Amino acid sequence: MSVRTAAAIAVVAGVVTTLLPLSATAASAAPAADHTVLRTEMGTPVPSGPLTRGGATETFDLTVKNPTGKAVEYKPWLLLDPKGPSLLGENDVVFKVEAVDAPATKSSIGRQDGEWQGLFSPSAKEPGAGFDIPANGKMTWKVTLGLGANYPTNNGDFNFTATSYNNSVAPGGADSHLFKVDPQTKPGELKTWFKQVSSGKDGQEQRAYLDLNYQATGDGTFGTALATALSLSHPGEQFADFRLQALIDGRWQDLEAKDSRYELPRIAKGFGAASGVHTQPLRLSLGKNSKLTKRTTITMEAEVRHAEGNTWPLMTVPVKFPLVPITEPAPTEPTTNPTTPTTTTPSPTPTPSSTATSTAVQQAVATTTGNSNVTTTGSSTGSLAATGAGSSTGLYAGLAAALVALGAAAAWLGRRRRTHA
Repeated sequence: MSVRTAAAIAVVAGVVTTLLPLSATAASAAPAADHTVLRTEMGTPVPSGPLTRGGATETFDLTVKNPTGKAVEYKPWLLLDPKGPSLLGENDVVFKVEAVDAPATKSSIGRQDGEWQGLFSPSAKEPGAGFDIPANGKMTWKVTLGLGANYPTNNGDFNFTATSYNNSVAPGGADSHLFKVDPQTKPGELKTWFKQVSSGKDGQEQRAYLDLNYQATGDGTFGTALATALSLSHPGEQFADFRLQALIDGRWQDLEAKDSRYELPRIAKGFGAASGVHTQPLRLSLGKNSKLTKRTTITMEAEVRHAEGNTWPLMTVPVKFPLVPITEPAPTEPTTNPTTPTTTTPSPTPTPSSTATSTAVQQAVATTTGNSNVTTTGSSTGSLAATGAGSSTGLYAGLAAALVALGAAAAWLGRRRRTHA
């Protein structure tokens, strides 16, 4: 039995209320401790051998035994645990249950937390009703199982476990069987991760650039397109006014939020290991209506799912990064009388050589990398003209110092002449 199936069985009493299409409540489903006594037994599937997509089905007997001296209610729960990254739709598995030594039975397929599960109940009762297994008795059903034609090619063999969702099967009393799938495949997984490319000022905006990456491993491909929804959050109650963009067809395009979620372009059906790494560049900034006033940690979360069919999330991936609100440039005070025209003489642009100048350039010069419009901050050996400090600043500062020195000398000479006159 897999870890995932074992964990599901362990918490079964707490999840009954979300089973579909069942309507039982947790109160009615939770049995007394001495009712956790039943045992399930699965016979050998006939015909034996691996299942094929769209091929022949197999049948086996399912027997539920009650070794105690009083009747115990059994609510069937048959769990299919596939090996592979794809979730199963209702038509991906053929499933049918018929009574052998039990009341007339009807079966259905449920799906909780995106997982496939087989359910059955007495035909004369409401869906979700159980069977009363008599004291020191048993009941038997014939279960038919097979693969639909569209069983995912990137999924392989699967475990099939017979237990109960009202927790009436004893610990260790749930039988299971491994069903082989032909052709044999090497199941892989879907990997999704964020990579923060850069963060800083880009023009008049503070932006964070990120790449969202996808990679599939193993054999086969996804039988549906993959969809991704992004959500954004931050500490506190202030309105953030997020501006989220994605690089689509070579240009940055705004993403509109629907129910606080941003949908990304879909990855086409057939995504697999041969597709390599799929990268979706993203960038985020705060709009002018943001009420955030300081550097804030933003959480972005990507929820990846099948675009159709079983759309329960395949995975959810978060990333945290800082973002700074838009800052308006401070007004510049005039340094000369606006009514007096001034002229300046162009001078050669020197190459920064001192440590202080090099530091200023490193902090102020932005470098654009490649064609992705990603802005990073780094060092440069160019002019400081773009930062507002002209290349002739040092020359004028030297002239001003010389004039001050000359004025001070003239004043000192004047005082000396008046003293000795």
